Amino acid sequence: MSARPLIDSLDFARNGKEISAEIPFAEMPRLLEELDSPDGVLHYTVRGGEDKLGISFLDVSMTGDCRLRCQRCLSALEYPIRISTRLLLRDQAELDALDSEGHPDDEEEFDSILADARLDVLDMLEEEILLSLPISPMHEAGECHAAGGDNAGKGKEHPFAALANLKVVK
Repeated sequence: MSARPLIDSLDFARNGKEISAEIPFAEMPRLLEELDSPDGVLHYTVRGGEDKLGISFLDVSMTGDCRLRCQRCLSALEYPIRISTRLLLRDQAELDALDSEGHPDDEEEFDSILADARLDVLDMLEEEILLSLPISPMHEAGECHAAGGDNAGKGKEHPFAALANLKVVK
């Protein structure tokens, strides 16, 4: 297991720092609960900055291919992770105000996270991946290995078809 990168998020953003690395999915315990296999590697880049208004942010990009479990057939499903997002850094008071008042119009498109002097980068990445996963992952139509697949019922009469003959016509 590799050392977990910790950053002072505000210092990182204000000084325009950047880190790029890769991490095996096997080192992300919460994500592992959602995966069919621990195989695969996540490539990531975190770049800090400040916008014109002086708001600190982290630009996060991640790529990798993982395996989820299809909820229809329960077999492995290849799932590409392609995430590119900006996270605004806020203190607790700002986050509380955003919760009660909502986001200003120019910031609605960006999520906010708590500015932290010891931000665990891998926890942040894992959280973003978990938020992006489908609730019920399934193969595309025609690719599923479910019993009978998409051909289930073809060539057989529908079980309620006989009821059509019982219609009363007036």
